Amino acid sequence: MTWPAPVSLKGTHVHLVPLAITHSNDLSAAVGDLHQLWYTTVPSPENMRSEIERRLALQKDGQMTPFAICTPDGRAVGMTTYMNVDPINKRVEIGSTWISKDVQRSSLNSETKLLLLAHAFEVLDCIAVELRTHRLNAQSRRAIERLGAQLDGILRSHMVVANGTIRDTAVYSITAAEWPAIKAGLLGKIST
Repeated sequence: MTWPAPVSLKGTHVHLVPLAITHSNDLSAAVGDLHQLWYTTVPSPENMRSEIERRLALQKDGQMTPFAICTPDGRAVGMTTYMNVDPINKRVEIGSTWISKDVQRSSLNSETKLLLLAHAFEVLDCIAVELRTHRLNAQSRRAIERLGAQLDGILRSHMVVANGTIRDTAVYSITAAEWPAIKAGLLGKIST
């Protein structure tokens, strides 16, 4: 059985639902030009279906739990996952996330993280949740730091990205002990 199991997580501003092929058209429209960013990996509109299939295959192998990030009316505006899952040590990474430019820096994004983190700590009983990004992705690093995640370190020359450059990966985490304060902060951001 896959851990974490596919689940729907619903908030006021966002619904996270198990990723499906049926999300392909919405996601192809939502991606805009994000796939052109050199420091991250976002599928292009023409590769959206194959990316969804890849994530679903990883889910089948127990390596990932993918979600479609949807507006309350059901329109998919991005994707996210629990990945690098470690059921023995009760750890997950929230990653492979992208959302449409029109909903970035909104309550939708904050609530997405709140729902994923609450599920990880309060339902899955995780001891820690990781978030990773390219060392040079300043926007993503600022967003992770605004959550209250702590920088664990930089994995130097960690991986080769699509354009052939070598990525240094900034690794952040939130521990179970830190979760109550981080949850309060996220709830404050969403209510304003």
